[in-house]
Amino acid sequence: MRIVGGEHKGRIIEVSKEFDSRPTTDFAREALFNILTNYFNFEEISFLDLFGGTGSISYECNSRGCRKIDLVDINSRSIQFIAKTAAKMNMKGIHTVKMDVFRFLEICRTRYSIIFADPPFELKDLEKLPEAVLNQDILLPEGWLILEHPKKYKFNEHPRFFDTRKYGNIHFSFFR
Repeated sequence: MRIVGGEHKGRIIEVSKEFDSRPTTDFAREALFNILTNYFNFEEISFLDLFGGTGSISYECNSRGCRKIDLVDINSRSIQFIAKTAAKMNMKGIHTVKMDVFRFLEICRTRYSIIFADPPFELKDLEKLPEAVLNQDILLPEGWLILEHPKKYKFNEHPRFFDTRKYGNIHFSFFR
């Protein structure tokens, strides 16, 4: 896995093949951040990474100047890997939280400019995730929720949905 943009562009992050997380592909991350760069100034936003996995999305966000990143994952191994990797690259501003995402959503009082969710594709009730996030009033009025999901899910009927992008097997649905 490599960082595709910003201050750390080109840095390789070694992820063990035994790691049970599916990082967003370099191609899909680059395309996503090309979109986000046109709408957000990363030095001025707050970012929430749900189901952080390997941390690839948070590293990209930090590499582009964001210093207010909360990353949530229930897996201890993921949290330790992300914290260690961020420290090794001297990435300031990535705060890891080891917790179930749905529990975190219930207690979170911080509001974010961007909320990115990349749940395991086999997550039960994945289709309910946008509503679980949007009902908590943690997205700033001008903010976006981005959900990464497999192609079998369609969210275009959701009242806050505004776009979808497809990159191979990766689909990003956007809500505001």
